[in-house]
Amino acid sequence: MLGVNDLFYLATPHTASLFYEDVVSWMTANEVRFVEQAKFTGKTGYDHMFEFVIPRSRKNPERIVKPINRPIRDPQWIWFRLARHSRDSASEARAYALLNDTEQTVKPDVTDAFLSYDVKPVRWSERESVREELAA
Repeated sequence: MLGVNDLFYLATPHTASLFYEDVVSWMTANEVRFVEQAKFTGKTGYDHMFEFVIPRSRKNPERIVKPINRPIRDPQWIWFRLARHSRDSASEARAYALLNDTEQTVKPDVTDAFLSYDVKPVRWSERESVREELAA
């Protein structure tokens, strides 16, 4: 019975929250200052929630970071288009998609889709490559 309970705990909603917690821990440990669960109200009045927003600094514009636990070819990159059109300061923002590649490989068509929408795809295994960009 305990084995079945362990399997339930590792179901998709739970692993997604574990990945989210991993991202929070990594950003905190690397002194990336961020706002969690930031809500932007768009021009149409609809609200859009973003997992992480890093305020702009003298070196970098505002950065929007979305952790994606199961990166598949799906219109997941639409969130950044919403951010760009939701407020004036987001027009210069950079977007990063942190892709969980610990349990599955991220296919090239997924990363290509993000790149076509000016979203920088970052495999979780390669997260150190953007540490300076996010922390500055």
